[in-house]
Amino acid sequence: MTLGSSGGSSVVVPRNFRLLEELERGEKGIGDGSVSYGMDDADDIFMRSWTGTIIGPHNTVHEGRIYQLKLFCDKDYPDNPPTVRFHSRVNMNCVNHDTGVEFSLEN
Repeated sequence: MTLGSSGGSSVVVPRNFRLLEELERGEKGIGDGSVSYGMDDADDIFMRSWTGTIIGPHNTVHEGRIYQLKLFCDKDYPDNPPTVRFHSRVNMNCVNHDTGVEFSLEN
């Protein structure tokens, strides 16, 4: 992550600082609390392995369901997205049960 300044130079925020911010946000819950995430292994100093939970939104086919996810932030994160796999069974076009979440789908 890079932060710009008015002087034209930029500051690169270290990867782990970014991940620590995201860890704090995820442990508090996002928005209405239906999404949360945290470290899978507290001893992982590189902060690569994460676990997430999504509670299905009201008035949808997913209402009342709880979905577990596994996330992996490689050394290139945040420049490249994490690998995301649903641990719980979910039937959605953007989820491939063998390879994980598909970020770009062609219609």
